[in-house]
Amino acid sequence: MSIYRNNAITQAAGSSLSTNLFNQLRTDILQGKLKPGEKLTEQRVCNEYTVSRTPVREAFQKLEIDGLIETIPNRGAFVVGITTRDIQDMYELRKAYEAIAVRWAIERITKEEFEELQEAYEFMEFYTMKKDADKMLNINMHFHELIYNAAHNRMLLHVLTSYQVYTKQTRTNHRYVDGYLEEVLAEHKQIFQAFVDQDPEAGTRAIITHLDNAKRRAALSD
Repeated sequence: MSIYRNNAITQAAGSSLSTNLFNQLRTDILQGKLKPGEKLTEQRVCNEYTVSRTPVREAFQKLEIDGLIETIPNRGAFVVGITTRDIQDMYELRKAYEAIAVRWAIERITKEEFEELQEAYEFMEFYTMKKDADKMLNINMHFHELIYNAAHNRMLLHVLTSYQVYTKQTRTNHRYVDGYLEEVLAEHKQIFQAFVDQDPEAGTRAIITHLDNAKRRAALSD
């Protein structure tokens, strides 16, 4: 049975068909639905996603740039996939870039951006109290995105948004042990407090601690 059956790609407002297709294929590769070494043909993807060849070709180009597929002349496109080491490396790269983002964000954040960050943190507190892991962790992602935006650097924003997507999509077997949400919240409290205190050094230490712990938690859930 095809993993794509009844999974046609539709164009969302403000997003191109090729981008939607790229996002779906990327998710399927990162979550292991498309296996390393598996061949992807344009015709197969056209049929199973109900799209034309143009968005397929554009999606393939983006996947190849991201290193998720490899096009071999006269043979076609093959899934490269992502290894455990790739995932671990991504956490280290994200940590390095996010430490810069936190420092810059503390220095550059506007009043309105700070208020949004505070609101996000308060929502994290609320959903932790409610034991609602899905909503709490969605707000967690938003909290980080607000920091990326507050750093006011487009290149850094692009890189960190990509790493965040990758680390999220590769966590397919995540288990929430007792105290998990409280631990994550405590780490974000330290990050947010650095913004309150306008202390880039404290913010850098807090984000490094958080991402080291996130890497550890991801390894334990495998």
